[in-house]
Amino acid sequence: MQTDATRPPIRGLAPLYAAGFTTAFGAHSIAAGLGAESGGIGLGLFTFGVLLALYDVAEVILKPIFGSLSDRIGAKPVIIAGLVAFALASLIGTLGTTPLIIGIARLGQGAAASAFSPASSAAVARLSGPDAAGRYFGKYGSWKGLGYVLGPLLGAGLIWIGGFPALFLTMAVISAAAALWVSISMPTLPILPRPRYTINDLVRQSTQRTFLIPTMVLAGATGALGVAVGFLPLLGTTLHLPLIASMAVVAVLALSSTITQPLVGRWRDQGRVSSRVGMSLGLALIAAGIVLLAVVPQPITLYLAALVIGCGIGIATPLGFAHLASTTPPERMGRTMGSAEIGREVGDAAGPLIVGAIATTVSIAAGLGTLALLTAIASILSALLLPGISDAPSTHQDAENPASQKTNDQ
Repeated sequence: MQTDATRPPIRGLAPLYAAGFTTAFGAHSIAAGLGAESGGIGLGLFTFGVLLALYDVAEVILKPIFGSLSDRIGAKPVIIAGLVAFALASLIGTLGTTPLIIGIARLGQGAAASAFSPASSAAVARLSGPDAAGRYFGKYGSWKGLGYVLGPLLGAGLIWIGGFPALFLTMAVISAAAALWVSISMPTLPILPRPRYTINDLVRQSTQRTFLIPTMVLAGATGALGVAVGFLPLLGTTLHLPLIASMAVVAVLALSSTITQPLVGRWRDQGRVSSRVGMSLGLALIAAGIVLLAVVPQPITLYLAALVIGCGIGIATPLGFAHLASTTPPERMGRTMGSAEIGREVGDAAGPLIVGAIATTVSIAAGLGTLALLTAIASILSALLLPGISDAPSTHQDAENPASQKTNDQ
């Protein structure tokens, strides 16, 4: 399997971190703002649900398509075009606060993020190479995690200052600046010849444990993050904590994940932690933190659980992406990353839905306990089913290559 010969300077990767922050910030800041301001802009429950779903629906449908496109024409043009489209879609949101305008803007943002998000992940994998994938995905995940967690906080402040138009305008500026940064600093990656895959090849690649297990881990970590962002402040309120103290719990989780991801990624590259052990441990920590929330809902345990869950997310996420990067041929890196992102989106939606549905019918503790059980099961499956082999891509080359080695015309 071919790898890029040189390691990138930080200036080549930094704009990709900004792109990761942009998509996460865009997803969660608007979602939180819609929840807080739904009454003020006249949203019914059904309309509210539709507006929340538009961004994720666009991503689930389009990410594999744009991921494959980045393999065909190169990651850099797809990233730039996606960021520019995100800026334009955000500008639509500055025109008013009617459900129609917000819906069009949010659908456009989701479609644009579907382009630059998997292409950015693929570019990080290509630029870093398999030996340093953990380190760079750790940094990439830190910035993306900050966008997920800090998006609601920053979004609330911008809405308080100038309503939804101020939030959409800020996102337009951020994404336009990221597009300019990528165009100037990111090196152009060569388009690699791709084998002609049959339908059987595609099915086999999509069902291999080296793809399914890391994707499951990423889905579990993202689902826990989505639950934590919503339910940690809610639990803080039920425990009569001041608003700032409730929101500070989310900041603890963000800081924990941000610090952990680069460290664990570096350990992975140094051979101090394996993907199988690390991903299983990360999910186990997430499950333990959720159990703590469910069983001992006290102010001190709220902060402790946020710390533990953040560490678990920080361990599982970079290892999942790094394992995918190191076991995927570079000529189809975009398609693999786009498909893996679907797993994250499913987890992001399913986690809060599971906890919310069970909390409504039984109790919050039961909802959290169910999520902890599912996460623990995923941890066990990760330990048992992920092949106990090196992350080196050469290990999987023979299994990954299709029978037909004919290349498509580029």
